[in-house]
Amino acid sequence: MSRIPARVAHRLTSALKRFQPILASARARDVNESDTVILVTDLLAELFGYDKYTEITSECAIRGTWCDLGIKQDGKFLLLIEVKAIGSELKEPQTKQAVDYAANQGVDWVVLTNAETWRVYRLTFGKPVTSELVLEFNISQLQPRREADLEILYHLTREGWAKSAIDDFHMQRQALNRYVIAATIQSPPVLDALRRELRRLSPDVRVSKDEIQAVLLNEVLKREVVEGDKAVEAARKLQRAATRALRARTSRQETAEVASAEPVAAE
Repeated sequence: MSRIPARVAHRLTSALKRFQPILASARARDVNESDTVILVTDLLAELFGYDKYTEITSECAIRGTWCDLGIKQDGKFLLLIEVKAIGSELKEPQTKQAVDYAANQGVDWVVLTNAETWRVYRLTFGKPVTSELVLEFNISQLQPRREADLEILYHLTREGWAKSAIDDFHMQRQALNRYVIAATIQSPPVLDALRRELRRLSPDVRVSKDEIQAVLLNEVLKREVVEGDKAVEAARKLQRAATRALRARTSRQETAEVASAEPVAAE
């Protein structure tokens, strides 16, 4: 495995082989939600590697109600898990329920699962709180010896969590988000590059960045990726990244100037 430790890959492979027939039997028997919670607890321990007695908890009281399971380390929830019966279809109201649990508890990550299908959501605490589906997989459809399938599971393992695998995966998804790409295309550096290339094609033609952006907005990019809350948030993320880069560059320049101004000690 490229980035999965060998012992973790072995555990994932072995546990998948063991649990896939168990899940198929449970689905055929149409087991209830309580029994599905037991299945999920075993999966969290034997597949994903969390300690059943110190890290997996069912004590998740949240404002007068209960979330089924949670992963807790050092007294703090890493994620909450809302479980539905294995034969049930995961629906939007259930997603809202799981997200509300995490929002009320102040937890960034929440899972909605029926033991086979797992949906992993990342919350953004703003006004209002929003959620994003970051990862979805069906354990019964994964291949135990397929590296890409083990990579999917690794994001949610105890070892992967310690390495921030799910956060890295989320950041990669954000970088390839269509709203972020649309905002990047409209950024000043990219508009400058487009302007240079267009002038190279037609040296006698003069076009401005505003004209290029107007064509992008009206004729090239879909309206849905340049308008609305997601487009605005993507533009803000891009601006924040540019500001961080500028600060880092300024800091490096100031450090270099201070260093060059220091007198050289005589030998």
